[in-house]
Amino acid sequence: MMTHGDQTDLLSDLSDMDFVRHLLADLHDNLPEKVSRFRMLTDLGGQMGPSGTMIFGGHAAYHAWIEARSSFLHGNFVATILLCQGLAEHLLAHYLYAGLLVDKIPDRIQFADTLRRCRERNVISDQDVADLRRMMDLRNPLSHFRHVDDSSNLDRRTIDSGVSADNLLRRDAILSIGLVVSILAKPAFRLG
Repeated sequence: MMTHGDQTDLLSDLSDMDFVRHLLADLHDNLPEKVSRFRMLTDLGGQMGPSGTMIFGGHAAYHAWIEARSSFLHGNFVATILLCQGLAEHLLAHYLYAGLLVDKIPDRIQFADTLRRCRERNVISDQDVADLRRMMDLRNPLSHFRHVDDSSNLDRRTIDSGVSADNLLRRDAILSIGLVVSILAKPAFRLG
């Protein structure tokens, strides 16, 4: 019979209560910043209207949206950027497919092609295209190797700008989450 102090996990010397303490400490750390980001998400969400929005793209897009918000709230800025980019790609390509706005889209459509087709159909504006390309340019060096001499490399951006990586990523995540909210608030996706 196990007692309160017995361990059920052979790989850890921490009890469940130790983990609870760590989780509560983690929740408490940067709480004012988390509250501020939660307010920002709430304010941004108001753009989508009282009836909400339609997220085309199935489970991948839906979970990208849910996890992007959670990542942003908890300060996981790289994850926010990556998820927002994925959400934008799924959302726009699935809109083209589901809306039958094109005869046929490729099974693996390139994001640049999706942007072009959406722009031609006035789903998004020229500014949206520029912003979405910028987000793609932020995501790519986080997903793919870039030499430190490459201007898109995060370390190079930090050196060139004199701004810490944390602050650059925070700004990039704010841009990314704000951008996907503005896309979700467009008439093509807004309900009601």
